[in-house]
Amino acid sequence: MNYWLIKQEPEEYSWAMFVQDDGTAWTGVRNFQARNHLREMRVGDRVLFYQSGEDKMVVGIAKVTREAYPDQTAVEGEWFAVDLAPMRSFALPVTLGKLKSDAALQDVPLIKQTRLSVMPLTNAHYLRITELGQTRA
Repeated sequence: MNYWLIKQEPEEYSWAMFVQDDGTAWTGVRNFQARNHLREMRVGDRVLFYQSGEDKMVVGIAKVTREAYPDQTAVEGEWFAVDLAPMRSFALPVTLGKLKSDAALQDVPLIKQTRLSVMPLTNAHYLRITELGQTRA
């Protein structure tokens, strides 16, 4: 199993909307590195949902339910989407400040590549972030 973090502006598509929809096609990624990460995702992989915007924080865990396929929202170029479904919300959202201050998370891509919308996590990073959020999946 692989672990990932995705970022989304809550004004565009929040965790609450994702949970209410019981999943979605993750479309609209237009960065080559993030696109390549989408193509590496496999069914069952775990995905941390990070809300950017004003309150920057990891709020829940999702899973990949469909591997990469052509993104139907793309007008041109070779872009991909995956399908994701929510698993559980964090009891305590993990803020960006908390991530930055945790010694075990200093090399998380989110801290080093702040604009990347899809990024891999190590098993250790995933476990630490879910521990901080007081949930496991």
